Amino acid sequence: MAATFMGLAFSLASAYDPSPLQDTCVAIDDPKAAVFVNGKFCKDPKLTKAEDFFFSGLDKPGNTSNPVASNVTTVNIEQIKGLNTLGISMVRIDYEPYGQNPPHTHPRATEILTVLEGTLYVGFVTSNPENRLISKVLNKGDVFVFPIGLIHFQFNIGHTNAVAIAGLSSQNPGVITIANAVFGSDPSINPDVLTRAFQLDKNVVNYLHSRF
Repeated sequence: MAATFMGLAFSLASAYDPSPLQDTCVAIDDPKAAVFVNGKFCKDPKLTKAEDFFFSGLDKPGNTSNPVASNVTTVNIEQIKGLNTLGISMVRIDYEPYGQNPPHTHPRATEILTVLEGTLYVGFVTSNPENRLISKVLNKGDVFVFPIGLIHFQFNIGHTNAVAIAGLSSQNPGVITIANAVFGSDPSINPDVLTRAFQLDKNVVNYLHSRF
């Protein structure tokens, strides 16, 4: 029983970002200038500088001219190499009136979101078999949490632009946008699968494939 419990505990722990084994581990592509820590090549800590931990531009609105009328500006390990092994990142999200961040999941992170401007309808859906929607209307200064791996969304229900900022508990949270993944995969999922799964006419499935 103890061995089983320890194995389960390890499997749960290993599903998250690894704990750092030193103060910094700035990601680096050239192994000649690196040390090997936590399975990654990292810059020698003696060579780190302020720029390794810095990003500028989160004050600038993102381009929302797209079908969902929103934009996510990401600040993760790709933008700040010093985030490597630190288990955290953030995003800025801009929404036009009635724009949305469509239903999606972050497979590696819990998200905590704060509204800076506007009014958002947000929510997440619990896992099977309950599939319960937990939702809330947020105003400026309100905070909401989306648990790791669960489908969630934000929708600007106001008549003006909205802005939110969010922290995520991974240096690289990943994102799976549900509609894009299901109807826009490459190659496409066989329409017979989606016809039965969504209980739709095959012509509707083919149309959705063409849209994504």
